[in-house]
Amino acid sequence: MRTKLSTIAFDADDTLWENEAFFRMTQDRFAELLAQYTDADHLADRLLAAERRNLGHYGFGIKGFVLSMIETAIEVTEERVPASVIKELIAAGQDMLQHPIHLLEGAAETVAQLAQTHDILLITKGDLLDQERKLAQSGLGELFDGVEIVSAKIPSVYADIFTARGIAADSAMMVGNSMKSDVIAPIEAGAWGVFVPHNITWAIEHAEPPTGHPKYRKLNSLRALPALIDNL
Repeated sequence: MRTKLSTIAFDADDTLWENEAFFRMTQDRFAELLAQYTDADHLADRLLAAERRNLGHYGFGIKGFVLSMIETAIEVTEERVPASVIKELIAAGQDMLQHPIHLLEGAAETVAQLAQTHDILLITKGDLLDQERKLAQSGLGELFDGVEIVSAKIPSVYADIFTARGIAADSAMMVGNSMKSDVIAPIEAGAWGVFVPHNITWAIEHAEPPTGHPKYRKLNSLRALPALIDNL
């Protein structure tokens, strides 16, 4: 029996456009600024711990990342971090919020092709203003039948989106680079999950793939998505 898919949902960051690379560049600068206080590996561990702690307070996105860097800087310097360093971290965050969008290979063509045959959604998490800015700059906005910017991508959130839009979960597919948020969570909500890995993935998004699950697929490129859907 062939699967009838009505809705294809895409993640945004590191699925359609570059994102994590800018976080890594800023984190490298963070390590340089605090090099006299601690080594880069220890600082990275402390920052990741702060990000985990702060997700419930700040959510996902650049603003929470900057606040976690500032908190970590205060901790590792035992409250001796110079104001000039704090100023640089704030400036780095502002630069990230203004960085132009770089679409990933095949993103525009794939979304445009599937928009001719399916309802297309964008489901992404993060800061509302920043995600709206990136979507506007991407040039892809008119291709989506709906945009959902959420605070977390968990099974109940996907289920609520499907219900609100009158979508049967088993007729929906989520495509993204996060195994945890874009694959496992929608599969647990009853949809298909397609993993398209990116060369850089945030540690918090790591998870074991649901190998063997009938609704799990992995692709090396977004360009292969239309063929996968046809074959289903």
